[in-house]
Amino acid sequence: MPYRYAHYFVGFVLLVTVAGFWASYFTRIGGVPPAFHVHAFSATSWLLLLLAQSLTIHSRQPGVHRLMGRASFALFPLLIAGFVMIINVTVERYMAAESPFVMTLGPSFGVGMVVAIAAYLTLFYGALRHRGNIRLHAGYMLATPLILFESPFSRVMGEFFPWMNFIGSEGPREVLDTIVISDGMVALFALVLYARDRRNGAPWLIAAGFVTFQAFAMFTASGWPLLEHAFTAYASIPPALTILAGVLAGAATGWAGWEKGKKTRPAKAVAAAG
Repeated sequence: MPYRYAHYFVGFVLLVTVAGFWASYFTRIGGVPPAFHVHAFSATSWLLLLLAQSLTIHSRQPGVHRLMGRASFALFPLLIAGFVMIINVTVERYMAAESPFVMTLGPSFGVGMVVAIAAYLTLFYGALRHRGNIRLHAGYMLATPLILFESPFSRVMGEFFPWMNFIGSEGPREVLDTIVISDGMVALFALVLYARDRRNGAPWLIAAGFVTFQAFAMFTASGWPLLEHAFTAYASIPPALTILAGVLAGAATGWAGWEKGKKTRPAKAVAAAG
């Protein structure tokens, strides 16, 4: 089976997530908006699902692996809904001009999450479409944690490894420095994996493309002239509708990927395993 050490990779992402959000979320867990709880629960559950899937398939428990795969059809729409809820909070705070920090970084956080949603939808669809190819299926699933790795690692960098920030912006934009550097590291990691197996490396190339665009978009978003109008228009939509749209997008992606995967020839699975 490919990626035999994937559980260590996912475990590392989990540790970085806890470390990165320890101060801003875990120590203040009772005083944060509900959106952050939904996002934290769904994103952490997704990582735990990936960890369990890696362990079960490599310990030759395909039945349990498939059962957890079915669970992803329920978890994935919740994951996307959690992302949408974070966008809702970001837009709400920006429109209320809550603080100079929010006014500077709000556009970046909003745009970054939109890119993340597009990336997750693309990768999950790819994982289901190519489930007959073991290497592609595993690659698409394991690429998902790369998309938002910048979120916890940029916080870890800012708190514990400030020397890594070689860009040197001042004020709130220092946060964007750490995000861009984090995304750059992720892109390099993904490109190395792509180079090691180009035949089945599409998931890593796609992930590298998304995080590279995410870095560019977040670093430059505050200068986009039409973004404030987009935030204003988005703020006029009832939050319940945007959350529902997220759930439907996640569910539709799962259905479309599954249906497309039915057309995959069994021979591909044999070739991928060989």
